[in-house]
Amino acid sequence: MSSSLITKNALAQALKTLMMHYSLNKISVKMVTDACGVTRHTFYNHFHDVYELLDWIFENEVIDELDDHCRLSNWKEGLMIVLNYTQENRVICTNTCRSMGREHLELFLYKTFTRALTGVIEDILKDLTIVVEESIKKEVSEFYSYAITGEFLKWINNGMKESKEDVADRIARMLDGTILYMIKKTTA
Repeated sequence: MSSSLITKNALAQALKTLMMHYSLNKISVKMVTDACGVTRHTFYNHFHDVYELLDWIFENEVIDELDDHCRLSNWKEGLMIVLNYTQENRVICTNTCRSMGREHLELFLYKTFTRALTGVIEDILKDLTIVVEESIKKEVSEFYSYAITGEFLKWINNGMKESKEDVADRIARMLDGTILYMIKKTTA
């Protein structure tokens, strides 16, 4: 592991520890560097601010695992990976959702689901004889990504009381057949 990655991981762990006790918008770069034992200069060599570090955490702790789950056959497993991560990092995700950094979590979830749904749409289209414009694929992917993101945010804001399985099942029910329907409808 490179020294840069070691430093980024140490900064990430420091931020996650601080988020267990402080609201995200109350955490400064100085607090992170003090907790990590590095200089502010070291921090700024890697990240512009605490929010960029938070983005890096989400990207690196979840995304790598999702690459194999961007298919029609196993997208729900990818959804469960994100649900599991959210629940395992409950305080951090809730803290982010209830802070001025909420848009970072929303954007991360949106990008994650857009990526997964793009793969699902490509799989659906393999079996169709129609040609679908890229703009239509993008429109459908973005719409459903925002819908899934909304479900996640509702789940987090409600204290994650509903089981992960119930959330995943509801999303699956809402998506079942609707992507194919929308693609066919927009190309007719």
